[in-house]
Amino acid sequence: MKILRKEKILTYLASGLFATLCAYFLGIVYSLILSNVKYAIFNVLFLAVFAILATVVYRRIKTNENELVDNKNIIDTKLNLTEINDRYIKRRINSIALFVAVLFLFVFLEESNFFFGNGKLEETLEDAINSIIVLEIPLFLLIKNAIFSNLILNLTGTPPKEDVRKHALGIAIFSAAFWVLTIIATFIFKEKFDYPGNVILTAAGIFAILILIYNLTLRKKITHKNIVLNLRRVIAFALAILLIVGFNFMRRDTWYTQWYINTVPVVAHSDDKIEYDEESGVYTITAAEDDFKILHLTDIHLGGSLFSYTKDLRALQACYAEIEYTHPDLVVVTGDMAFPMGIMSLSLNNTAPVGQFAAFMRNLDIPWAFTYGNHDTESMASAGTSELNDVYKALSYKTSGTLLYPYVQPEITGRNNQVIEVRNADGSLNTALFLIDSNSYTGAGLNDYDYIHDDQVEWYESEVKCLNAEEGHTVASLMFFHIPLQQYRTAYELYESGSDEVTYYFGANNEKMIDKVCCSDYPSKIFDKILELGSTTGTFCGHDHYNNISLGYKGVRLTYGMSIDYLAMPGISDDTEQRGAELITLHPDSTWDLKQIPLESIE
Repeated sequence: MKILRKEKILTYLASGLFATLCAYFLGIVYSLILSNVKYAIFNVLFLAVFAILATVVYRRIKTNENELVDNKNIIDTKLNLTEINDRYIKRRINSIALFVAVLFLFVFLEESNFFFGNGKLEETLEDAINSIIVLEIPLFLLIKNAIFSNLILNLTGTPPKEDVRKHALGIAIFSAAFWVLTIIATFIFKEKFDYPGNVILTAAGIFAILILIYNLTLRKKITHKNIVLNLRRVIAFALAILLIVGFNFMRRDTWYTQWYINTVPVVAHSDDKIEYDEESGVYTITAAEDDFKILHLTDIHLGGSLFSYTKDLRALQACYAEIEYTHPDLVVVTGDMAFPMGIMSLSLNNTAPVGQFAAFMRNLDIPWAFTYGNHDTESMASAGTSELNDVYKALSYKTSGTLLYPYVQPEITGRNNQVIEVRNADGSLNTALFLIDSNSYTGAGLNDYDYIHDDQVEWYESEVKCLNAEEGHTVASLMFFHIPLQQYRTAYELYESGSDEVTYYFGANNEKMIDKVCCSDYPSKIFDKILELGSTTGTFCGHDHYNNISLGYKGVRLTYGMSIDYLAMPGISDDTEQRGAELITLHPDSTWDLKQIPLESIE
């Protein structure tokens, strides 16, 4: 019926206006508390506009009711008003419970940082203003269902409106009492809880169960058919619950390989001295022997789940084989330690793989450092950049004695941009190791890879010049990152064409993508700066799992690391030729040698 459809549209419009009206009113209250008079006046103007519009629309709704009552027999014949009445009574009752719960949770969660932590009142109220939309949605549902429920009750006459109002009031009082008592109990016993939010979540579950019990029992007094099985709705809810449960399951922190990690023994290496500068964030390693050995690992791709357990175990065993064979003084991992993509491992967790690898290296007692890869902090991963940074700091040198993760980092693009100084026994600088974040994606698409940005290039230049000034000559350095530079592609194309502009050392590019070198489409200035400064003589990357070639180009050696990956690429667990590592040996005169260590050659 057109008139009923028109009334429904007006109800939606009025509900939206009233919900927005309430939001602006709360905004005014918060603004006045913050003494932000200008913002309060601004909100008052909008409040007046929305109040006028809401009043006009609501009056129109009441005017149309008379026409609907006159046509109720025709409407009932075509639409079954009894069924519609039941539907909106149920929605009205449940939307009251939902709104009260969200209201109390909103207030508690927004203010808990102020009451439980060290949050400032001003910051708390500003956050609340920005989050008011959380209240608007359930309030909109509540108003919409109340208006339309009253309308249909006027048409049907049953059940008595007074009975429905008593149930609605009862649910409102019960819901408010439940949450008031819950929050009071949380404040009283807050010292006994690690995190009060856990108590609130438990209470939310109990509250949902109590409302469900009411829906199955007492609610039948005000409905003709209390429970109507809607197969499509049941399937939709089941799928939604399955997705939510599955999503949270995939973000769980699981440690299935811990038994193996606990069995790995200490691997002997030189007794080098490691120091950390609290102000600069620079680690200095003073070599105990003439030669200093660095093992380059890349693309380990730990899934951290039950589904990836076998491949995670093989990856750790491969890392152990390489480390035990070479006995390095330092391990450098050039990205993609974790694979929180949700595919292959059915895991979105990126903290468990980090914790597992850190524990693995701690038990081996080998110092290690790393650069981020594009997969380490995927968009749906359990921990973002900031959270993972906190995890690494908790696992860093002061705690583990092995992870050289800087507690202080330069304020430039990327994560974990750092320099590690390797010095000879007499204190002279042997080589500076630059670990630079090649970032992840540009945002344009899944395979639109990022690059080393201009401010990172400027930081690299500044660090090299500072070291040059300190040492009195151009220092030697090596650079590590994850995504190859565009010059890796240029050098490979020249190599394939037989050009004498490149020098071939070892390896091959067998990447199965159309582009043998998956670099960024955005040019970085880092290679030009390397040539200009004349400090860095070698760069090391990963990313392309089947590429492990090492080429000399314009006086700089560009090397792909052999990958460890058993998980991320379909079928790669059965391939062997690409898997391994590289051993870099620094000599006292700052020269260095490089040897490829294929895993199949040492197993």
